[in-house]
Amino acid sequence: MKCGVDEAGRGPMLGPLVVGAVWCGGDEILKRIGVRDSKQLSPEVREHIYARIDRDASHWEVVALDAAGIDDLMPFQSLNMIELGMFREACSRHPSDIVYADCPDVDTDRFGRILSVQLGGREVVAEHKADVVYPVVSAASIMAKVTRDRAIEEIQREFGEPVGSGYPSDPVTVAFVENWIKEHDVPPKHARRSWESVRKMVSASKNASLDDW
Repeated sequence: MKCGVDEAGRGPMLGPLVVGAVWCGGDEILKRIGVRDSKQLSPEVREHIYARIDRDASHWEVVALDAAGIDDLMPFQSLNMIELGMFREACSRHPSDIVYADCPDVDTDRFGRILSVQLGGREVVAEHKADVVYPVVSAASIMAKVTRDRAIEEIQREFGEPVGSGYPSDPVTVAFVENWIKEHDVPPKHARRSWESVRKMVSASKNASLDDW
């Protein structure tokens, strides 16, 4: 039995970080489903493949950490270590002979060794762009991405206005967070306050208020 693990939402200023893990005995089913790196698929296709993985994979799990949880951990851990801990949590939920991980660390060997130790010595293959190479990691990336997309949709319903994708490159997200800070003097719920992009918005708003005064 092999396990693939990947994340969605590492870089956004808004919303959760989600890790997905998928277990399967072989790649044949996943290849028939048409799995590939989630970023290469439209939202509609991701939803379709998500349902197929849910039905046909041996197991799948997701672990999510909201913005407040990320902010609580960032003073004590790097984002890579936070993600590694989430990988361990997800992969620990079912047994496997080997784990294939899409590695966020520049040192793939180090990341793989640490994860292997945390999984009790389970064999780990940690590579950059593993979601392109290994179908089981592609499947994990889809489960993580769809879960995060649904979380963003829920956040948007909560605020009752567009919040965008959550990424700092998204002008809708930037406008939403900036306007909220201007109106309320603090970042909105679900914003990652430890992110430099959010801190700069808060600082700019405070400076503008002082200038007005």
